[in-house]
Amino acid sequence: MMLNFRMGFAPLLLSLSGCATFGGGGEPPTRPSDACAIFAEKDDWYPDAREAEKRWGVPIALQLAFIKQESGFVDDARPPRRRFLGVIPTTRPSNAYGYGQALDSTWDWYIRDTGNRGADRDDFGDVTDFIGWYCTVSHKKLGLAKNDAYNQYLAYHEGQDGYSRRTYEKKAWLIKVARRVEAQAQRYQEQLLRCGPKLEEQNDGWW
Repeated sequence: MMLNFRMGFAPLLLSLSGCATFGGGGEPPTRPSDACAIFAEKDDWYPDAREAEKRWGVPIALQLAFIKQESGFVDDARPPRRRFLGVIPTTRPSNAYGYGQALDSTWDWYIRDTGNRGADRDDFGDVTDFIGWYCTVSHKKLGLAKNDAYNQYLAYHEGQDGYSRRTYEKKAWLIKVARRVEAQAQRYQEQLLRCGPKLEEQNDGWW
């Protein structure tokens, strides 16, 4: 199901926020399933998400749903280390990092393509812009609607080439995750219809 947005508003990335480990960075929002509560608590986040939406046409609700799934809104999230004999920590399975769990190579591609030098994976504004850019690439290469949270997430996780090969069809767990992301994006959108006008008024000076 695609989202009905009435408010104007890489190759491979890791998916499950439950699979990320967290360091000592900024605290995540206390009510991560409520978009209005998120932006009330993190009052500098809405201008960033809104700017990414204006630049790329990728809805705020989708941006939030991706970040919630990937990192649980923890800025320095990383995949957990593998364990030798189930006890001794060893290497991490990938170099995914930050709010969006982007790989080094995918982040470098983003910087080359956008010229956004100095962007950081643990910066909320940079990651919302990254998600907007990545979904725009998927829109151009795969024809995916920018508000199609389900298919956009599959392409985000599998990469555009993997999505084209339909690699997700052999991953029942990933289909469930993508449906969860889709449902969360829809809930965020419904919440933003409630508090969006107030957020726009409060942040009117930014535009």
